[in-house]
Amino acid sequence: MKKVVVISTSLRHGSNGHAMAEQFASGAEAAGHQVELITLRGKEIKFCVGCLSCQTTGACIFKDDVPAIMESVLKADVVCWATPIYYYEMSGQMKTLIDRMNAMYTRDYRFRDIYLLTTAFENEAYVPERAESGLQGWIDCFGKSKLKGHLFCGGVGAPKEIEGNGKLQEAYAMGKGV
Repeated sequence: MKKVVVISTSLRHGSNGHAMAEQFASGAEAAGHQVELITLRGKEIKFCVGCLSCQTTGACIFKDDVPAIMESVLKADVVCWATPIYYYEMSGQMKTLIDRMNAMYTRDYRFRDIYLLTTAFENEAYVPERAESGLQGWIDCFGKSKLKGHLFCGGVGAPKEIEGNGKLQEAYAMGKGV
């Protein structure tokens, strides 16, 4: 049994990306894994100020919701990020959280497999490339981990527009395959 952490970064109610995150989590649970689904909606996440004190202390100077999220990620075997694509890039909330997780860099971590779920109004194959590249920058800082899978669903803009779309079944299968 693996510990799987799924981080849904959309702040919108009825988010298409969150629906994919839920399906990935359900698939991982069906496979017998311990799953924690974290949503950034309602979380307080301050911006990194680049002081780098976390590099010596292993902790950020800010006291918000990030330390608890970071502890979950550090103890996970698998991490799945779900983000909407805004202007051909990951959401600002996801990037802000990644920046704040800089305190993890000097700490021991368990995760090896990273997954990415992306949604966008645009439907061209190149749309999620920069989001994947941005996440790869974070993954590269954790040499024992790798991007194991990326599922993109384009052509969905309105809340819950993904319902009935085959991508939800693919997200479930991806989670089950963890």
